[in-house]
Amino acid sequence: MDDLASELGMSKKTVYAQFPSKAALLDAVMAEKFAEVEADLARATAGCAADFWGALRRLLAVMQRQTEEIRPPFVRDVRRSAPDLFHRVEARRAEVLRRHFGKLFAAGRKAGRVRTDVPTHIVIEILLGATQAIMNPAKIAELGLTPETGFRWITTVVLDGVLVRDRRANP
Repeated sequence: MDDLASELGMSKKTVYAQFPSKAALLDAVMAEKFAEVEADLARATAGCAADFWGALRRLLAVMQRQTEEIRPPFVRDVRRSAPDLFHRVEARRAEVLRRHFGKLFAAGRKAGRVRTDVPTHIVIEILLGATQAIMNPAKIAELGLTPETGFRWITTVVLDGVLVRDRRANP
């Protein structure tokens, strides 16, 4: 909190007046980040019924950009120092992915771009499971990946199995 107060040019007392603890500060930062992600994902999936491939590209670009901001030391520190917050973030991330990918996949099915023989909720759970298994600091390091490449591989493997490709409409 000393470093933060110094960087902001205010006293530690002023910072603590707004955020009574480091956990409260971290909670506020994460809430703001989720609001930003939600807004970006809503914009990305707007109009997905009319332009499935464009919406998919936009959704993946948002996810990629958000993933790039996550640094393994931050995740490790939050997991260790604030396990309750870490679990809330994981649950919120899953809920956000379920909602936005669900919306996109439903529109893709109607447009004939997503296979109908694979249940959407199963695809989303596979995507979430792969994300949770690979997008953690220890596994990223073990595999020699960055968060960006890890996410790219997950989406490539999962989506290649559920999308109906049309040579003219390939992203």
